[in-house]
Amino acid sequence: MRVAILSDTHAPRFWKRCPDAVAERLVGVDLILHAGDVCTAAVLDELAAFAPVRAVLGNNDGADVAAWGAPPSLELDLAGVAVAMVHDSGPAAGRPARMRRHFPSADLVVFGHSHIPWDTAEAGQRLFNPGSPTDRRRQPHATMGLLEVHDGAIRELRTEIVG
Repeated sequence: MRVAILSDTHAPRFWKRCPDAVAERLVGVDLILHAGDVCTAAVLDELAAFAPVRAVLGNNDGADVAAWGAPPSLELDLAGVAVAMVHDSGPAAGRPARMRRHFPSADLVVFGHSHIPWDTAEAGQRLFNPGSPTDRRRQPHATMGLLEVHDGAIRELRTEIVG
């Protein structure tokens, strides 16, 4: 299973349409995860033309994103890998223990909010922030994530530079 991971697209201020470098990486994925701050449900509709989309609400998302089907957090099984997703995981200090408390059975927790790519594992749980493909803030590059799951295990999880 191939999964694209996005967060913090911030449309229409930063996401006018799907950037070409993002679209290239969406071709052929089985699922798209969006970790919030979509800012308009039209982005989710645009992404759904590539693959099914699961999203969570970010602090800048409104009623249209919630009505589209984005809850504050979600947990799902991806080919045997327990994945949880939330927009804001809180401060970096104490994050692994906090996410373990909130999502005790998750193998992978996907989050956004900071626009800072993050990939770490502690006590058998991996934490991943794809950064932002459109609003890099103080980061050197715009980024997104790509995940490959096979036989109940994460085979690859990486941050991709898209701008």
